[in-house]
Amino acid sequence: MNVAIVGASGAVGQELLKVLDEQNFPVDNLRLFGSPRSAGSEYEFRGKRVVVELLSKDSDFSGIDIAFTSAGAGTSKEYADVITRHGAVMIDNSSAFRMDADVPLVVPEVNGEDALDRPRNIIGNPNCTTIQMVVALKPIHDLSPIRRVHVATYQAASGAGAAAMQELINQYKELADGNAPTIEKFAYQLAFNLIPHVDVFTENGYTKEEMKMYNETRKIMHSDDIKVSATCVRVPVLRAHSEAIWLETERPLSTEEVLAAFEKAPGLIVKDNPAEKEYPMPLDITGKDPVYVGRLRKDLCDPNGLSFWVVGDQIKKGAALNAVQIALWLLEHDDRLKK
Repeated sequence: MNVAIVGASGAVGQELLKVLDEQNFPVDNLRLFGSPRSAGSEYEFRGKRVVVELLSKDSDFSGIDIAFTSAGAGTSKEYADVITRHGAVMIDNSSAFRMDADVPLVVPEVNGEDALDRPRNIIGNPNCTTIQMVVALKPIHDLSPIRRVHVATYQAASGAGAAAMQELINQYKELADGNAPTIEKFAYQLAFNLIPHVDVFTENGYTKEEMKMYNETRKIMHSDDIKVSATCVRVPVLRAHSEAIWLETERPLSTEEVLAAFEKAPGLIVKDNPAEKEYPMPLDITGKDPVYVGRLRKDLCDPNGLSFWVVGDQIKKGAALNAVQIALWLLEHDDRLKK
């Protein structure tokens, strides 16, 4: 396949290079695109050096089969026509098109078939917190339709990019040296702190991040009946997001049948042995592909309720890996991309 990455120098762009290699994605020709700041940079892929080209309205994407875009919503909107005009499938990691009716929003373990219906040749890669949550919701929803979900997220610095991760490291160093911490990427000091604020606030008091979880979950799972109420919190963790989830199903489910469904679900690993203090933690999950689930128990407030804990690597499954898995799903199921 002829592959392009737009936003190659960013944290997700760099992870895409790693994941394409790890997943043995069939890349015959790779082209990298970026801003004036990153154009001219070189990155190695499978033993070859690839130079980052300047993305412009004159950029030629003819011959490209799949283009992964991770350069922000503004860039995706501005260059979508340039990228797709010759037939390239654009798998977009930004929020630009996620809720557009003619753009499928895909998590392969949940709704891979949606990727086949793409009138604009654009496929949305969902928000990181939504991705890992719906991977865990799907096996439960298959047992009994989910009515409502309450979720509190514990989101790592990686969600704000590579510079934000470095800022967290620097803050700890600065504070250890007795200096005031540098604060640029977050509203407040993140080191030794929690910030109940991810993305901008909307008129209803929820942030855009929290509303993404509401809207995207319903679209991915094809259910307007699911209600999602989220509180998103930035925590002083470098990589891997965690989520505490409470949900209600139409009929009561036992933990035994839910655990059995979790065990069979693609992309999900159960780590749930409280007696031995075994449960998912971001420190252990960083760099790993699957979504991990644990702490499963009945909700004491609701006979139809369940509570559990989910952890996933934000840069991997929450971004780059899910995008590559979409492309792999297409190669297997879409005759238009088979060569």
